[in-house]
Amino acid sequence: MRDINRRVLLNLIRRRQPVSRAELSRLSGLQRSTVSLIIEELIEQQWVIEGSTGRLPRGRRPTFLRLNDRRAVIGIDLRPTCITLALCDVNGRFLAQEMLTTPRDPDVAIQELEGRLRRILQQNSDLLFEGVGISLPGRFDPASGKLIFAPNLRWPPCDLRTPIEEITGLPVLQENAANACALSEAWYGENQGVRNLVVITVSEGIGTGLLVNGELARGWNNMAGEFGHVPLEPDGPPCGCGRNGCWEAMASNRAAQRYYSEAANPGEGPTFTELLSLAEQGDHMATRALERMAEYLARGLRMLVAGLAPEVIVIVGELTRAWDRFGPVLEAAARQQVLAGPAPRIMPARDGATARLRGTVALVFLKDFGPPLAV
Repeated sequence: MRDINRRVLLNLIRRRQPVSRAELSRLSGLQRSTVSLIIEELIEQQWVIEGSTGRLPRGRRPTFLRLNDRRAVIGIDLRPTCITLALCDVNGRFLAQEMLTTPRDPDVAIQELEGRLRRILQQNSDLLFEGVGISLPGRFDPASGKLIFAPNLRWPPCDLRTPIEEITGLPVLQENAANACALSEAWYGENQGVRNLVVITVSEGIGTGLLVNGELARGWNNMAGEFGHVPLEPDGPPCGCGRNGCWEAMASNRAAQRYYSEAANPGEGPTFTELLSLAEQGDHMATRALERMAEYLARGLRMLVAGLAPEVIVIVGELTRAWDRFGPVLEAAARQQVLAGPAPRIMPARDGATARLRGTVALVFLKDFGPPLAV
């Protein structure tokens, strides 16, 4: 019970800071004496620090509490084209970021990460490191920690966790990129408190992170959420997973690039960012490529609306730059699919560029704070 109360108070401080002991007692329903004992323990353990004092018409002036931003996590966002390292404090504030091109060989990637990780630890020796979180563009085996399914990365099965633990001396936790985005939304986004939420990440592929009744849905073999590999067009183009016409083969950034190249000039075409710019400038073929992408994205989204009945669906990716083009199509699909009751809200992520990294921070802190909706 004491551990439960500790987590309740930590989460209340995280969400309400700065907050007084009296306010914590009122919000939690715990006796003031219980709150005081736990808070003194958290201060001693350097989880919580005291700050400014408030003013009241009469009585003792309250002292406000907040999380100790010296508690920090190293986040690693692994993508098929680049790897981003970030140093982030417990409040989700980024202290440093750096990026490198993703090597074709995982052993080379680990070698390149080693020097960067050691430097981060040495240059920030005053911080209290809780661990390393890794966002993966695929799935890993929870028992061995090995990356076992990442078709867009094109690495063989490999173990990232063990060598990084040896390099840093810190616990290493891994999570699928879409799940990391769901954690980010539950911890740092505007949908804190939403118990049934879906995050769709759209980049080289498509991933889905599922928050069901306040908990991440993991499924058998940790593979829940691979809607991107559900075939929509059996005779469609090949997907990295080996099937044809999967949702991500029809609705990812790469799919839009393919649509443009097929119509404009077979061969090397624009990047997705360039494609968005071309559409903004009125390029008809770029506009049509994005329209086809939106149509297929909407078809896959209907599966999620019908099968999971989420309250909110958050879209993460560069496409949110053109939300006026994609948003209405996705919202219409959601409304058409609902059988009863209100349609889910469809919205772009507010921090899509850093959602994966923020998710790795939340992932590491789960052991101390509990599930995303612990309170």
